Amino acid sequence: MLQSSRTPLKEIMTELLDETLSIEIAARIKSNRKNCFDNAYKAVLATEGAIYVQGFLAAPGAPYKPIEYSWIELEERIIDPTFPHLGFTAQDIHYYPAQRFTVKKLKAIIDESKEDYPEDDPLPVYGNQPYEYYGDVMLGGSDYQNAFDLAASKCRELNQPKKPELN
Repeated sequence: MLQSSRTPLKEIMTELLDETLSIEIAARIKSNRKNCFDNAYKAVLATEGAIYVQGFLAAPGAPYKPIEYSWIELEERIIDPTFPHLGFTAQDIHYYPAQRFTVKKLKAIIDESKEDYPEDDPLPVYGNQPYEYYGDVMLGGSDYQNAFDLAASKCRELNQPKKPELN
């Protein structure tokens, strides 16, 4: 796993989404709205110097909780090949990384996963066992839990009930 040397995961908020490059790469790889993990995998393979990232997306509205998600990073910018299918503006969505992989490491993990578990989809990647809990699913580790907690807090902030205006 490639950790960010910039800031510990506990303190990371969100880097800047490059909307233009996200849309361009989405078109180039023919991304779809159904699988952000496959979209990010295709994008990282097609983008020199990019890093594959898994974590959580926080956005206003349904489902009112963090969404397990994947994107790529390039020179401290977020490139989200699923972004054009989300129906949000860049200002509405917030990314919380749990783990990062170089292309070489990701390919090795996927090859090993396909060999060991040929019937299962190799993405998303959850790291080493034993897994810890986040939400009500037992996957990921402490980095996943931290990213989930930060994203959950942001979801609560984004989805607070509107207070009636006083006249």
